[in-house]
Amino acid sequence: MSDTSSTPQTPPWEHNASTIDGIISRLLSDQAKEHILALKEGQSEDGFDPFGFEPHFLRYVAPLFEWLYRSYFATEVSGLEHIPDQGSVLLISNHSGQIPIDGILIGTSALLDRSPPRMVRSMVERWVPEIPFFSWIFARAGQVVGTRENARRLLKQGACVLVFPEGVRGISKTYDQAYQLQEFGLGFMRLALETNTPIVPVAVIGGEEQMPTVLNLKKLGKIIGAPAFPVTLTWPLIGPLGALPLPVKYRLQFGEPMHFEGSEDDEDRIIRQHVEQVQQRIEDMLQQGLEQREGIFI
Repeated sequence: MSDTSSTPQTPPWEHNASTIDGIISRLLSDQAKEHILALKEGQSEDGFDPFGFEPHFLRYVAPLFEWLYRSYFATEVSGLEHIPDQGSVLLISNHSGQIPIDGILIGTSALLDRSPPRMVRSMVERWVPEIPFFSWIFARAGQVVGTRENARRLLKQGACVLVFPEGVRGISKTYDQAYQLQEFGLGFMRLALETNTPIVPVAVIGGEEQMPTVLNLKKLGKIIGAPAFPVTLTWPLIGPLGALPLPVKYRLQFGEPMHFEGSEDDEDRIIRQHVEQVQQRIEDMLQQGLEQREGIFI
């Protein structure tokens, strides 16, 4: 009898190469296929977790994300080893760029370039589920509406959760505020203390330049259900193409884990002191990265 224990597992979507699944599979790198198959994120028998995440669904979005990550933004990453192999962890990052490319690239880096891979569960803005069709895609791809209860449930399940404590204040900055961190919220620190979860600070460089914005029309943004409507240097001068992000080079740096002690019920003054330590760490990482980079596109 031949030994098949070492035979590589065939992805279930590759059995018929002429189907849509088979065609999409050919767009995926072998590494992406292997890492998607390796994910086990609390799925029930029907393949979903309580939030609607289905690991195999990633095969539909991974080709685009991998192309953005490796080619369009030529992402450079350091410090992925600081994300623990398993167990709960909070990734706390600066936020920028008008559209959440930073969250996509952080999640893609942990999925494709970390071994073993970690599935990053991003806390998305509350207005995202109001977007028809996209809300379904976000849920299937593992993204979750950013409420404290959702984050708590994920952390108690041992998930890797990404939080942008600047919220819409960070992503909606105009270019004159580039790399100036907005005030961090306190919620992530209370969750870290409550669940005894380490915090890995993340510095993202590149997002501020992808859509340099001279004006944000907040009233117009509210009409279309978004926090703001950005006016960039190229829009509306060149029409819809001006709304596309520039192919800047992204740099992601994951810092050493930070551990905090105390009670989640401590007064805001105490919690704020912990939060400021995280914010200062990210500011230092940003400053170091900005000093070291040779240019926006290289």
